Amino acid sequence: MAHRLQFEQTIRAAVEFRGVGIHSGAPVEMRLLPAPAGAGVLFRRTDLDNFEIPATGRNVAKVSYATSLMRQGVLISTTEHLLSALLGFGVDNVIVELNNLELPILDGSALPYVEAFQSVGLQAQRRRREYLRIRKEVEVRENGKFIGIYPGEGYSVSYAIDFPAPIGQQSFHLDLDTGAYASEIAAARTFGFREDEQALRDMGLIRGASEENAIILTRAGVVNGPLRFPNEFVRHKVLDLIGDLALVGCQIQGRVVAERAGHAMHTALVSRLLRDRSAWELAHLPARDAALAQPSRMVAPAAATA
Repeated sequence: MAHRLQFEQTIRAAVEFRGVGIHSGAPVEMRLLPAPAGAGVLFRRTDLDNFEIPATGRNVAKVSYATSLMRQGVLISTTEHLLSALLGFGVDNVIVELNNLELPILDGSALPYVEAFQSVGLQAQRRRREYLRIRKEVEVRENGKFIGIYPGEGYSVSYAIDFPAPIGQQSFHLDLDTGAYASEIAAARTFGFREDEQALRDMGLIRGASEENAIILTRAGVVNGPLRFPNEFVRHKVLDLIGDLALVGCQIQGRVVAERAGHAMHTALVSRLLRDRSAWELAHLPARDAALAQPSRMVAPAAATA
């Protein structure tokens, strides 16, 4: 079933999460609320007088091990897993309230979000969904790493990685129009090597990381198995990429190819794409496609009737 929809969607009811930030280690409570059509994804810091930061490319802060947003000096950190789940599940409009600077890492994947969306269902809204239709290629290359976006039907992602043992080379292709995000991508967890742990902690990172929210690796293998997929590592990179590219502000119609990229290159592509107005156009789903498009199998049946 096609994942392209003619109308925007929001969640039917509020959902709540609590946990710790993977980098800050700080406790955080977060609530996702239904939002009006056209609102997009809006973060709200309830600990800072409800200061709001829209999830758009113009608010991307310095990116290294996570994707963060900043406006007027206020930070929202590690947004990629939630943004990935929202786009992958087909949620266009939502308000994200949190009482600290970093989103909870939960189990290190997007699965808790998807399960929450499945439990409450989605609500179709009376506004036609806009798509960012790619008109020409845009590429970013750096030190043998690469990411590019190209014209294409639907939205597809191809990713290749090459890490030290025991990961090695892995590749994965996903067509989001199939509605396979929930079953093929959402459960893939973040990962890291134990030998890098102390250096990262010395940098003020991964203070909240544990065997409950990340795959821990040594040269000998996975410390806290079993893996959820044999190629869970590249699937998680696809998860991150989908979340980072959601910062263009709407669903994409195009084809993305990445090789050994990361958050910095993902968001560099967003910035380069948004700067080149000739590379894309905003478009609605053509009537002939809209007639064929069905709600994703991840959406509650009632969602299409609102």
